[in-house]
Amino acid sequence: MSGSSRDVVQARNVHGGIHFHAQGKPYQGSSASPTPRQLPADVRGFVNRTDELGELNAVLTSEDGGPLVVSVYVIAGTAGAGKTSLALRWAHQVRERFPDGQLYANLRGYDPGEPVAARDALHRFLTSLGVPADAVPQDLDAAAALYRSLLADRRVLVVLDNAATLSQVRPLLPGSAHSLVLVTSRSRLSGLAVRDGARRLTLGVLPEAEAVALLRAVTAGYRPVDDERQLAELARLCARLPLALRIAAERAASHPHLRLVDLIADLRDESALWDALSTGDDEEAEAVRTVFAWSYRALSEQAARLFRLLGLHPGPEFGLHAAAALAGVTSSSRTRQLLDSLVGAHLLEQTAPDRYQFHDLLRAYAIDQAQHEEPPAEREAALHRALEWSLHTADAAQSWINPAEDRLTLTPAPGDVSPLTFSDYDAAVDWAEREHANLLQAVRRAADAGQDRLAWQLSAVLWNAQFPSVSGASWPAAGRIGLEAAERLGERAAQGVLLTWLGMAHTRINRLAESLECHENALIIRRGLGDRLGEARSLNLIGLNHLRGRRLDTAARHFEQAIAGFQEQDAAHWAATALSNLATTHYRAGRLPEAATVIDQSLAAHRALSDQRGEGSILRVLSDVRREQGDTEEALVFAQAAVDIALGLRNLRLEGFWLLTLGDAQQAKGQFAEALTSYQRSATLHRRREALAWQGVGEVYCRLGRHAEAAGFYRQAASTHRELRDEWHQALALDGLGSAVLGESPEEARRHWTQALRFLADFDDPRAVAAREDIERQMTEVS
Repeated sequence: MSGSSRDVVQARNVHGGIHFHAQGKPYQGSSASPTPRQLPADVRGFVNRTDELGELNAVLTSEDGGPLVVSVYVIAGTAGAGKTSLALRWAHQVRERFPDGQLYANLRGYDPGEPVAARDALHRFLTSLGVPADAVPQDLDAAAALYRSLLADRRVLVVLDNAATLSQVRPLLPGSAHSLVLVTSRSRLSGLAVRDGARRLTLGVLPEAEAVALLRAVTAGYRPVDDERQLAELARLCARLPLALRIAAERAASHPHLRLVDLIADLRDESALWDALSTGDDEEAEAVRTVFAWSYRALSEQAARLFRLLGLHPGPEFGLHAAAALAGVTSSSRTRQLLDSLVGAHLLEQTAPDRYQFHDLLRAYAIDQAQHEEPPAEREAALHRALEWSLHTADAAQSWINPAEDRLTLTPAPGDVSPLTFSDYDAAVDWAEREHANLLQAVRRAADAGQDRLAWQLSAVLWNAQFPSVSGASWPAAGRIGLEAAERLGERAAQGVLLTWLGMAHTRINRLAESLECHENALIIRRGLGDRLGEARSLNLIGLNHLRGRRLDTAARHFEQAIAGFQEQDAAHWAATALSNLATTHYRAGRLPEAATVIDQSLAAHRALSDQRGEGSILRVLSDVRREQGDTEEALVFAQAAVDIALGLRNLRLEGFWLLTLGDAQQAKGQFAEALTSYQRSATLHRRREALAWQGVGEVYCRLGRHAEAAGFYRQAASTHRELRDEWHQALALDGLGSAVLGESPEEARRHWTQALRFLADFDDPRAVAAREDIERQMTEVS
């Protein structure tokens, strides 16, 4: 069987030899997988809750790493009861009992905005556990299975904060008795107890003594010793809820010379106002809102305005400069002063230097205040400033993250908006990662507010300003919103751009039918606009779609048309890229002379452009051609040159891909140990490559006469190709599996070959024809 189309495996040195593991786990990570330490900082001034901490401690067993009493624990309770504070305090106390790490996700189940989906939380967890971003399965069940596999032999604490539904939680359960999931929720999440054996702790309001202790802890050192009875009265007015108590205590601490009895009278007046306006259905909720209002009305006019405008921010977490844009304040130092006053009043939490977030109750209160106190025109202007800031800052990030793609022509930012600029690639990527969720929400907010121009521009810029490890499933929803906005405006060129990005996004998550539809619609639009360059790009992308689906003749026709269009427009870079794609197509079809001719043209074009990435890509194809022509020495040289280029570019995705070609060349040269090492390196970098790597290792072991081991790798490769719906490579893996088991079970070999022939029936290119003939010959010889 030809080693031309595969991906890789995992290996490690054992007593000087190479030993591989392929059975059972689709991705196991490298031997140096990181240990995540994701817990937010411990809570300052935490007091009491000793009984509850004791209940949590009861799930721990001896310190020898034995199974836990339960693997899921839910801390339930009313809003503001201190569920997160308790969870974080306990998590920090016991973190050494979980030596393989701590994972944390705020699922924002009760935030006024969009909650965090389990898919997105899984993606973050998997990448933090060492899985390369493009190796994370897009299918939720597959990603959850990979997550469970990675944690199966680890002792990890997983904190899932602010969960609202079982669907947010269940895919994030490790399924091991050695790891613990700690969930906080306003809901009882009874399904976790019924199906997953979860234990639940219901957190009520603080006992009076503990509430008073909390007030004293926050005010200590700022005020004279206050009267115990007055502190108890203040605690009662706060419904003895920790969130409200902390806000009240912060206000008391900030007014050390004001008598506590006067503060209480002021709070009683506020309470009377709320009583008159409320239904009285929920006394605790009314008490919390009373404390919010009491603290809010004590703010300066500018700080109060910033507080309510921050409620209009698309996401619950934001940076200093985004806050300045919302408020229309050009001075960063003044904005920082106002934010500091909100943090001091406990109406806002500072999570990092120049980074802030709302408690979900306070965000809802800020939104409510903005709707009641800000005129509609002011609210619209503030949101417009925030969206413009996001758009222009994302555009600046794109110039570093994806400089080869054309940037949109944007109108200048308003005078009271100061977008960020970036000094280097890492700074741009850091910002894009921090702001990704906010940018997704900004697209939706822009559309909801009727700001369609900003909606489509934000979605288009965001596609090219995504950070490298982003989940492939996160952008398409924003892309569809942007496309609908462009359609409402009748912006045909914008529709073509967004359809192109949507097509590429669908390809990334293996939805090839949706991808093809998007690219074909983009092609119609570009032809209607007379956009010859855009038309050529669409033809190239349609060709790639057909190449991915192994419709090779159709792919070749599209690439040839694209090349002509690019050459007509003097688009040398894109012409060279399309030539590479055509060469790959000829090679995969088994048309080696045609491939060699186009390779020479493409290689010369890439070198003339000093395009190292393009040069490495075509060197990979050249290596494959030379190997199949029998020139194993040149094949090895070209493959190594491609890998060296990937290393120089620090591009792990390309390195993983091109290592497969190096492994194939080494195998052809008889350098079996070196080939296995190349496959192992590739397997740790990409899941699709991993499946092909297992296939390559299966071939090596077959050639070494180690058929039982080869069969294990072929089985795992076939299983993964099936998950990826890649029938061509599944057929090749089954062919290899048939050969591996032939000596032990000719009947089993025939079954695998029969299945392989069924998958190959739809392919009619020369290589597919040869593969079918080879399998049929083997089946005849066996019978």
